[in-house]
Amino acid sequence: MGHGKRQWQDLSPRQRTAIVVIGTAQLALHGYACVDLIRRPADQINGPKLPWGVSLLVNWIGPIAYLARGRKEN
Repeated sequence: MGHGKRQWQDLSPRQRTAIVVIGTAQLALHGYACVDLIRRPADQINGPKLPWGVSLLVNWIGPIAYLARGRKEN
């Protein structure tokens, strides 16, 4: 048996659903963090905006780090 890449059609319906749900959650988190970074004034962010913007490109970790540590408390 070969160990080639699995295709979408090779996955069970449960696996497909899990991938769609996780992908949607990741995109929503990324989108929310991006919009927040763009709209939030620079004086309400810990550090410069540019590095935070670059960090948002790191899946899961970047947006979570920004939302947890990048924003100043009101």
